[in-house]
Amino acid sequence: MVRVVRNDSKLDLNEILGPSTAERFGDGDGPCGELIQPGMAGRTAFTLRVQTGCDQPCSYCIIPTTRGTGRSLPLARVVAEARRVAEAGFREIALTGVHLGSYGRDLAEPSSLFDLLCALATIDADVTFRISSLEPMDCTPEIVQLVSLSGGRFAPHFHLPLQHGSNRMLEAMRRPYTVSFYDDLVATIVDALPHASVGTDMIVGFPGESDEDFAGSLEYIARAPLSHVHVFPYSDRPGTEASRLAEKVPGPLVRERGAALRRAAADRTVRFRQAQVGTIRPGLTLEDGTLVVTDNYLKVRIPAGRARNERVQVRLTSMSEAVLAS
Repeated sequence: MVRVVRNDSKLDLNEILGPSTAERFGDGDGPCGELIQPGMAGRTAFTLRVQTGCDQPCSYCIIPTTRGTGRSLPLARVVAEARRVAEAGFREIALTGVHLGSYGRDLAEPSSLFDLLCALATIDADVTFRISSLEPMDCTPEIVQLVSLSGGRFAPHFHLPLQHGSNRMLEAMRRPYTVSFYDDLVATIVDALPHASVGTDMIVGFPGESDEDFAGSLEYIARAPLSHVHVFPYSDRPGTEASRLAEKVPGPLVRERGAALRRAAADRTVRFRQAQVGTIRPGLTLEDGTLVVTDNYLKVRIPAGRARNERVQVRLTSMSEAVLAS
């Protein structure tokens, strides 16, 4: 509250209140009208949501009910926004969506994620795109080839949620692929991009999961060329088909299986990181310039001397450290 004391001089209300928010900061899209720029809110990369909602009827998921059907931003609008963000100084843009792989199917002029990626590849700017989580059936051979031939425009980083290593469980989850399909997809990616990061999500304790079913998940994670695995214990979501299934797995067993799968996942992460030691990877500096995220999604520390948001080439000297490559 501003207390105004009257006197004989003429009061200048603007002088008392000070400049407006718009006058102080401008009319940008950031907090208080600031112009967007790398480092805002502690983020160096820009997250660009191009799609929301989902039409995929996974039996355990409530998102189609809470978020509605799939809805995509028009392709031209996405390209324009990506160009604007790149002109603001961002050198990496993460493309996200609730069901990113369904991008464009709902538009008046139907499109696809591949079409969008091709359009983004033509932007004349120093910007790299990182594709966020893709359902396995949406990661087409064309997308893999585009990433592999993009010359670094698209990061060699894929997150493909498998959810289970048992075909019986995948069918109960209403996931429209098999373990063999997923295995072939990962092999295709690694063949085209040997240093690519391929991550996944796994659910343990889905209703009806037997010891044999779980063994399938454990066996696959133990052998697959994955870089990281997120393990989720199953929990009922009211209103979903899975919540009405019988044969719930006891809580202690779910936790035991989750711990075993996380141990296997940790081993895969270590193996991937060890395989990268000695390699030279392009990256982007974060935070105070001593942290780098490589194109294949490794975060490593480098000696001080760089600013945030600089492109660098680093030689990995250990699983968590690197030096600038000459």
